[in-house]
Amino acid sequence: MSGGVDSAVAAARAVAAGHDVVGVHLALSAKPGTLRTGARGCCTVEDANDARRVADLLDIPYYVWDFAERFREDVIDDFVAEYAAGRTPNPCLRCNERIKFEALLDRALALGFDAVCTGHYARLSTVDGRPELRRAVDDGKDQSYVLASLTPDQLRHSMFPLGPTPKAEVRAEAERQGLAVAAKPDSHDICFIPDGDTRGFLRARLGERPGALVDDSTGAVVGRHAGVHGFTVGQRHGLGIDAPAPDGRPRYVLALEPVSGTVRVGPLERLGVRELVAERAVRHAELAEPTRCLAQVRAHGTAEPATASLVDGVLTVLLDDPMRGVAPGQAVVLYRADVSGDVVLASATIATAG
Repeated sequence: MSGGVDSAVAAARAVAAGHDVVGVHLALSAKPGTLRTGARGCCTVEDANDARRVADLLDIPYYVWDFAERFREDVIDDFVAEYAAGRTPNPCLRCNERIKFEALLDRALALGFDAVCTGHYARLSTVDGRPELRRAVDDGKDQSYVLASLTPDQLRHSMFPLGPTPKAEVRAEAERQGLAVAAKPDSHDICFIPDGDTRGFLRARLGERPGALVDDSTGAVVGRHAGVHGFTVGQRHGLGIDAPAPDGRPRYVLALEPVSGTVRVGPLERLGVRELVAERAVRHAELAEPTRCLAQVRAHGTAEPATASLVDGVLTVLLDDPMRGVAPGQAVVLYRADVSGDVVLASATIATAG
């Protein structure tokens, strides 16, 4: 129970369904007063108190579990290390993977609980004895992308009651039940960077690691920077380039080379990639043979037609058309290529894109 409206309604629905429910709030910060600025951030004392009030109204036990150290090691430190290595991580995906459905679920199962129930927007069912993860009904709130890295065994012990319901109806339901969080704003951006200044956050932890901005076509140095961790593939603004390109067109970040400190830039058309090679694959369906699918590389990005195969734990995705702004470290999630396109087939972390 995060203290928001989604987890509150999820808890209420679990109670209404007759489950024996215990509310748990995760304390993820050693200084909880520092992780909310309006609609940004989460996990504050205010959020814990909001969750407690909902639990009291639902008449269920409520606990706060301190996962701050685990969160720092597995999510924040990982986030910093990935940027330092020139990759672009997704901390929400990592939090689901290592905190909510690993650390939390492991403790819950050890204590005798059957499942973790959350306010994520995704649909989950069992097909032929295997869990099937699908997109939520509300496309704008769908979170299947950041849940796709969960293993089938983790999904067997998960519940997502909000998947079939649009967000507006969830808020209306909360209001009907008298939940004080019915109109509470959703949290946005990265929860542990409440001011939204990712570059400043990384600079404070990694310092300055000067390097060159290099035009990928000519090899000319077109600027200097304070560290590759301040950039991501596909970035256009804030590059600090000394002069415009000869043709007057904007430049984009094409590649990051952390060892040499080089940031390669070039025109928009150079961003397109056709092949993704990804590691740490989690399979939800058979992919040994080339499989037609839809590939998505951002939480709210467009899923594009592709052909994928999984061999020896390495997922290779061949896109029908070039995709722009694909960075190592991002997750690629595959969906079934049918009319709905909402069934998750696999997830993996992009190692190379070309």
